[in-house]
Amino acid sequence: MLSMDVALSFFGTAVVLALVPGPDNLCVLAQSATAGWRAGMRLVLGLCSGLVVHTAAVALGLAVVFQASTLAFIILKLCGAAYLLYLAWQAFAHAKDVGGVGQGVGLAGWALYRRGILMNISNPKVSLFFLAFLPQFVTPGQGSVTGQLISLGALFMLAALLVFGAIALLAGRLGDLLRRSPEVQIWMNRGAGVVFVALALKLAFSGRD
Repeated sequence: MLSMDVALSFFGTAVVLALVPGPDNLCVLAQSATAGWRAGMRLVLGLCSGLVVHTAAVALGLAVVFQASTLAFIILKLCGAAYLLYLAWQAFAHAKDVGGVGQGVGLAGWALYRRGILMNISNPKVSLFFLAFLPQFVTPGQGSVTGQLISLGALFMLAALLVFGAIALLAGRLGDLLRRSPEVQIWMNRGAGVVFVALALKLAFSGRD
């Protein structure tokens, strides 16, 4: 079991890390600005749910596979990049549909939740990050190491939920004002497409370090 000092220290660090601009919070920002805070929150919930998979991978030792196998890492990385490019294509395709931005064309219900999960689990660097980061806060004498890793993963998810949720709310409120202009709607979708392309290229050409 985690001590209170370790839990608080880890949670504070996780909040700071969640605030650092990265693929996840940039996607939340773009999605919330173009489709509203509710759409952004669905994406946030999906991203946080995806962290369950990475936490389990670290706890069960599966992340070591990606660290040891270059081929496995490259395959999953390229799958993630391809999915981001698909999202970019969707954003550019909807840019000409003025009414589509605010209504979330093709993303009704929990489609965004599933999108968040896919985006998260298709990025092997998250598992590698967890593999390097979580064990630093594990104390072998405090009980099951697996249990501690799961607890740390849950705390990280909570930190991400709070930070990404705040981003979704703020970006969504700002987007509500901007979406009143049809021209702004078009450029917001194009901007979201550019963000997805940039993230896809960054993931495709990134290494394991």
